[in-house]
This record gives sequence, structure tokens and C-alpha cells, in this order.
Amino acid sequence: MRPELEAPKSLADPAALATRREMAFLPHVAPIRALARRIAAERGAPVPDPDPMDGGVNARLLLLLETPGPMVLRAGFVTRDSANGTAANLFRFLREANLPRADTLIWNAVPWVIHAPGALNRAPRRSEAREAERYLAPLLDLLPRLAVVILAGRVAGQCAPALADLRPGLPVITIPHPSPTYVCTSPEVPARIRRGLAEAAVMLRREIRRSPA
Repeated sequence: MRPELEAPKSLADPAALATRREMAFLPHVAPIRALARRIAAERGAPVPDPDPMDGGVNARLLLLLETPGPMVLRAGFVTRDSANGTAANLFRFLREANLPRADTLIWNAVPWVIHAPGALNRAPRRSEAREAERYLAPLLDLLPRLAVVILAGRVAGQCAPALADLRPGLPVITIPHPSPTYVCTSPEVPARIRRGLAEAAVMLRREIRRSPA
């Protein structure tokens, strides 16, 4: 992996972004990309692609955030490498937890852009979150190796009952959203994020040990 791609906000570099876009059609992310296009057509709103640097359909950990921010389409990916504070925090937290990129898929509880052009960022409404739950099943169907889900923030946390119905017994961990707005409110917020990611890392290591050779 190229060193310049292993740093927070790396997609602020036009060359790195161009390289990422060239990778967007790789086989391990193609089915999720197709799902993104389906959601975009049904919702009449843009849906960013999965990051091809991550695990795609091979992911064992699904991390759900809230919804794409109004500036996400500059890059066009759901990624820890975006040039914003939330992504930079997520990059650092995931690296601290020693969670390999190949094991992860980052997605959004409400996967389409809910903001009108030029509007300020806002949280999804409850009605939008309910409408988005219909897309959890097709997403899970694309993740046969999934071993744990992390729900980051209040909106993603509302997906827990639907996930329990769709995949009974699948471990689900809730953590605060990694936005700088929340992380800076109290030392306990980043501590909770670190504990949740560390718990997920332990689960993945145990799952590897249980897998047949």
C-alpha cells in the first residue's frame, strides 16, 4: 500500500483521489457499488461508493455512520480518508484498534445524501432512518463473512432492532459518533469509541481462531 494513502485526509490530494476512483470498479466492491446505484435511483439522491481500499464484500466488520455529509460527493466514497474531521478521527481510532482495512466496510445508516444543495449538515429524521432500514437486508446479503457490526451515533444505533431481526446472534456494538463535535465534548466520548473498537477487534481475532484451518 502506498504510504501517502495511509494518512488521515489523504483524499484531499487530487492524485490520491484519482487513484481511488480508478479502483472503484474492483470486484470486491462492485456488488456494493451496484447497491449504491440502486438506492440512488430509488431515492432520487446521490449515494457515495464503498471505499475500494477497504474490504468490500469480504468485510468481517460493518461500521455504520449516520448519513453522507453535504461535501462527501467531492470524493464520492464512504471512507475514513475524506478531508474532514469525522473521517480523520475515524481513521485514527480504527488504526489504534488495529482493525485491518481489509476486514472493514464503512457505510451509512441512511446511505443517500439528505441535504439540499448548499444546505447545512443535519441529522437524518426518524422517518428517513425508517425508510433506510429496507436497505439493510440487501447490504447484509452481500457480506457473507460479517462477524460484528458497529453502530456509530444515535441514528445508526436505531438500526439495532432491525439488525437483530435480519441476522439473529450477530454481535452489535454501539459507540458515539466520531464527529469532532461529539469527540471534543468529554474525554469519555473518545474513550467509549476506543473501548467499542477494541471489543470488535477482540471478536474478530477470536473468530479467526475458531475458523477451520
